[in-house]
Amino acid sequence: MPGLRAPSDYSQEPARHPALKINAKEPFNAEPPRAALVASYVTPYRVSICGLVEKPKQLSMDEIRSLPKYNIVATLQCAGNRRTAMSKKKTVKGVGWDVSALGNAVWGGAKLADVLELVGIPKLTATTPMGAKHVEFISVDRCKEENGGPYKASIPLRQATNPEADVLLAYEMNGEVLNRDHGYPLRVVVPGVIGARSVKWLDCIEINKEECQVGIEQPISVSHDPGFFHAKGLQDVPPTVNWDNINWSDRKPQMDFPVQSAICSLEDVDIVKQGKLTISGYAVSGGGRGIERVDISLNGGKTWVEAHRYQRSGVPYVSDDVNGDKWAWVLFKAEVDIPDNAEIVVKAVDSAANVQPETVEEIWNLRGILNTSWHRIRITNALKAPHSHL
Repeated sequence: MPGLRAPSDYSQEPARHPALKINAKEPFNAEPPRAALVASYVTPYRVSICGLVEKPKQLSMDEIRSLPKYNIVATLQCAGNRRTAMSKKKTVKGVGWDVSALGNAVWGGAKLADVLELVGIPKLTATTPMGAKHVEFISVDRCKEENGGPYKASIPLRQATNPEADVLLAYEMNGEVLNRDHGYPLRVVVPGVIGARSVKWLDCIEINKEECQVGIEQPISVSHDPGFFHAKGLQDVPPTVNWDNINWSDRKPQMDFPVQSAICSLEDVDIVKQGKLTISGYAVSGGGRGIERVDISLNGGKTWVEAHRYQRSGVPYVSDDVNGDKWAWVLFKAEVDIPDNAEIVVKAVDSAANVQPETVEEIWNLRGILNTSWHRIRITNALKAPHSHL
């Protein structure tokens, strides 16, 4: 087909299910166990709900789709968003994310609260009669960081069973069937918390007494390979903690993300002409908190102007509007007069009056997560730049 090109080798092959019997690796040829092959007339996909439940169950996609469908607008943000800026102050361990480790989408699917009722757990349950307090999501995805085991994460049962928390088993994104990169055929979407809890390629939901003990939330030791740290130990620690004195066992897994904002219309060091310029970007806060204000400074924080906030075109944004998209980011823009050699800064305030810290130093941590410091842009006048094309 014109415009399509296949890979030149087999280095881009995806991970395969561990139950498959591999007959040839290049090209990949494999078969399932015999008993599994004829277990169903149509080869099924099912999600298991097990653990401390009275009625363990396996759900097909048809059963999940038969439940009421909800469309939830939610921003998923990696805890390591803006990690590169933190690592410039002092080395951290983790993937070097810039300001774009997040995205906003319309997620379609069944509410987890409705799904859990099918196994006898009523809505607004914090603890089951069997003592369960947590819901663990287990992925089909297996990775070397888990020593070949599955990716896992958990949330409190009280959050999972609360319809107002809008936790979804999502099978659609922006009105279309999930693609493979985004978790086809089924993924979890946990709005308002770090993206690591929104497990893709969902295989099993386990109801437990304790938080996730193996996988992304497990405390770790420094003996692991550094790449392992990105998938584990997502706990916020103070700047005084280092790899020599960290005690992971007394740190709680990170859930909500703090108020955050970033400028997206300019690079961190940019060349522009003096005069009128529109500055734009995003602001977002966790826990369903709205954005009360976005402030922009052209002189490093000495004076400020307020930016215009918006979500949907033509609809005035109100930070505490119960009918608004409370789990979604808020976009902002401001038209300003750029002085010579400006330092542009943005900071946001959420509806609970939380404000971003001024510097990276006061929130630096060895994992490089939750960098919500003021985002700074340094501007050079285009007329003075030796190689400017403006």
